[in-house]
Amino acid sequence: MKIKNLIFLAGMAGLCACVKETHTQKAYDFAPLDSIISGWMDKGYYPGGAVCVMKDDSVLFRKDYGGFTDSTQVYVASAGKWVAAAVVAAVVDTTALDWDDPVEKWLPEFRGDAKGNIPLRRLLSHTSGIRPYLPEPRVDNYNHLDSAVAEILPLDTVFTPGTRFEYGGLAMQVAGRMAEVAAGKEFETLFQQLIAVPLGMRHSHFTPVNTDGGHAPMLGGGLCTTLADYMRFLKMISHEGVYEGKRILKAETVREMQADQVGSAQVMPGEYVGRALGKHHTGIYGLGEWRELLDEQTGEAYQISSPGWAGAYPWINKREGVCGFFIAHVQGGSSKEDGFSSFYGSPVLSRTVSEIVGTNNK
Repeated sequence: MKIKNLIFLAGMAGLCACVKETHTQKAYDFAPLDSIISGWMDKGYYPGGAVCVMKDDSVLFRKDYGGFTDSTQVYVASAGKWVAAAVVAAVVDTTALDWDDPVEKWLPEFRGDAKGNIPLRRLLSHTSGIRPYLPEPRVDNYNHLDSAVAEILPLDTVFTPGTRFEYGGLAMQVAGRMAEVAAGKEFETLFQQLIAVPLGMRHSHFTPVNTDGGHAPMLGGGLCTTLADYMRFLKMISHEGVYEGKRILKAETVREMQADQVGSAQVMPGEYVGRALGKHHTGIYGLGEWRELLDEQTGEAYQISSPGWAGAYPWINKREGVCGFFIAHVQGGSSKEDGFSSFYGSPVLSRTVSEIVGTNNK
């Protein structure tokens, strides 16, 4: 077989390596997507990056920018929320932990405190009432989750649980600690045993963003990963919890993560889905993931994502059978003088891919 009939994608062994190029794939023109990302690089928003787009388990487009490769390790900020929630979900699947368990069931130090009655699902859907971040100048960079939770315990809630949506990461620390107690293991160990090792994510771990020593979990923003590793995670989610024939998460658990967890909670104007996609619906979040696009008839999310402030953007479009990931870390702040935002600007990638795939299918 001639080499031009193969796409060799080094480092994506078991996932994106040596994928046959079909006539259907040849019809796709990814120049618009390439142009957008190249433009970002030319303007100096990112020092480099890499992107991979898959459809029905076949790689449609894969490119590196600025010296990045599929094995370049990057802190992906809130793109890690999706993965962290999956770790907690795996504990729900394998222990007595339940989405509706109150905090105090597993963390007795919260008994008698208003936060003790918050159910697990609210901690992962930004509807818990726990403040989004620690009061300045404190930073959540503890070596263990029990220390992080001890810092959260004396803080007042900022709204009644279930009445509002407020995006942040602090409540996820409490969820992670509940998972630790239920499973009897530290969060990094749970991530490695339940998610990373089964998926072959050999170059991924959770650490505080300001220290690269040890494996201390910062669930809301501390995942360090690679393009190849995260694509394995997306493939598993796309197949409702199955990866290469192995069951990682129960199908009903994946569906629960994608379901509307905001409910009747108030969603203030300017949240990500409205600002970045121009979509106005209140069911904007599941468990650790944004519900970007919804079916108008059923209300089910057919596009889900977990963008990070630094520019990393993973997404799955279930209607199109497409998943993709752009990995990068913005230089400087997330908002640029020309109006570009590495967080709110991310959905242009999924929208462009949808236009490319949709054009091919006409």
